[in-house]
Amino acid sequence: MQQISESIQHDIEQILDDLDQHGFAIVNQTHSAPFTSQLLDECLFNLNQFREAAIQNGIVSKIRSDHILWIDEKLKIAQQHIDLLQNFSQAFNRAFFLGIQSIEAHFACYNAGEFYALHRDNPQQKNDRMISAVYYLHPEWQPDWGGQLRLQDKNEQWHIIEPEPNRLVIFQSDLLHEVLSSKRQRLSITAWLRSGNSIWSSK
Repeated sequence: MQQISESIQHDIEQILDDLDQHGFAIVNQTHSAPFTSQLLDECLFNLNQFREAAIQNGIVSKIRSDHILWIDEKLKIAQQHIDLLQNFSQAFNRAFFLGIQSIEAHFACYNAGEFYALHRDNPQQKNDRMISAVYYLHPEWQPDWGGQLRLQDKNEQWHIIEPEPNRLVIFQSDLLHEVLSSKRQRLSITAWLRSGNSIWSSK
């Protein structure tokens, strides 16, 4: 099994500074090319198991139309991506005292015309999602294909973030954001770094 390349070095100090100043950070070229290829293959191999994310406990939501597959121990390649997020979590805990204890994640597929309307992953600190992390899996992307992440930072400034391949976007889970309608199949892993308490409201 291909392991995450140790030659990939991430500027953790820059990530921490961006999170502190803006509430979000962007990491490009997150994984090695061989690992990225295997991760995409694992996602595509399991596409027939994805379900409509809008259906929760039999109730249909109007704010999203993507399809998801929760990541468990059977998805060995995706687990290695989560290992990277675990390493980041340790740095976030040291810098911001977040108390992150666990990570939950799923593959996400946005087919043409699908979207996720404006929302917060942790509205009013009502759950223990501290940090959200979106990693883009598709092998290529063009700006006119849509599917951008539109996000309001902690200073109430809006950003349009392109879903470039092998890009990881990390942001506070209480920030407003949405996924704009996509014109092509858009593949990603969405993860939440979870804790039993929140300190963002005091910053």
